[in-house]
Amino acid sequence: MDNLQRTKSDISSVLQHIMDQGNDDDPASTGLPTLSEVELAKCECCGMSEECSGEYIEEMRKKYSGKLICGLCAEAVKEEMEKNGGKTREEALEVHMNACVRFNRLGRAYPALYQADDVKKLLKKSNSDKAAKGGVPPRKGGLARSSSCIPAITKDMQDKLRV
Repeated sequence: MDNLQRTKSDISSVLQHIMDQGNDDDPASTGLPTLSEVELAKCECCGMSEECSGEYIEEMRKKYSGKLICGLCAEAVKEEMEKNGGKTREEALEVHMNACVRFNRLGRAYPALYQADDVKKLLKKSNSDKAAKGGVPPRKGGLARSSSCIPAITKDMQDKLRV
């Protein structure tokens, strides 16, 4: 804590010295960088809010078809582009936005339904894969039963009872 106070007082004394020289009107003449305005921006995909500069907001809107998306969603869009080969950025953005809308609509309110819906899709996909391969493969290694052994046992029991 003592080091922090010393650092604060050092900065204060340097700033006071610069202001005493009469250059306090122009921040560029003091050697201090100008601060850009920061505003709270809401992601159009997931709805998360983050502080962004105006330049960053413009850059993201240019890059993603006029939509403002957060850094997390931007990475997800990049992953979506790489995942399926030659998807364009617009296609990947649309897929990601649909997933976010679906999650925000169903997943946050009813997490169990969201999970059940995913399991349902997984089962449908696995069944369609089996059907595409030519049906359910036969089981191998099982014992084939040609007839029941009950009549033979009954006959043997009756023979023993007669004797």
